[in-house]
Amino acid sequence: MASLFGHIAASTALGYAFFPKQTRPATLLLAGFCAFAPDLDVMGFHFGIPYGSEWGHRGWTHSIFFAMIFGGLLAWFGTGCFSRPDNPLSTDKSAVAKAAWLIMSTLSHPLLDMLTNGGRGCALWWPFSTERIFFPFRPIQVSPMSVGGFISEWGITVLASEAVWIGLPALCLVGIARFIRAVR
Repeated sequence: MASLFGHIAASTALGYAFFPKQTRPATLLLAGFCAFAPDLDVMGFHFGIPYGSEWGHRGWTHSIFFAMIFGGLLAWFGTGCFSRPDNPLSTDKSAVAKAAWLIMSTLSHPLLDMLTNGGRGCALWWPFSTERIFFPFRPIQVSPMSVGGFISEWGITVLASEAVWIGLPALCLVGIARFIRAVR
């Protein structure tokens, strides 16, 4: 898996690049939580759920379906169910943008994990398929599963890998988006 740092960097870049009007501390925290949330499936190990199960690590919580439901529900509850108080049948465009950002942040998690060089692939197409898949190009070093693992040569290697393969593209994405907005 990519580290917590890499996942949060991706969700932050998505916000600043595509949803600059929605980037507030609260939405940045919520997007960061969405980017991390698929890894809450590791709690299944404590309940005897095997890694290879569709309910195990990198299973159903690493799917497009989960990203849409989880990100959409958090946005729905976090933004007053999308409706404007003056017209409950109307949709607040800002709330829809927040929902898109939270869904994209949740989805960024399995996409980054599919770029790592370890573990099992992600069940991206669950519930239609339980096959675990990776991208053909897997340059990101797989992250340690513990905080202590980062205080090692491996941890430094992972952070350096993520700086190159997540951090630099994230900065470029934000820079290009700001440039395009400035030109318009």
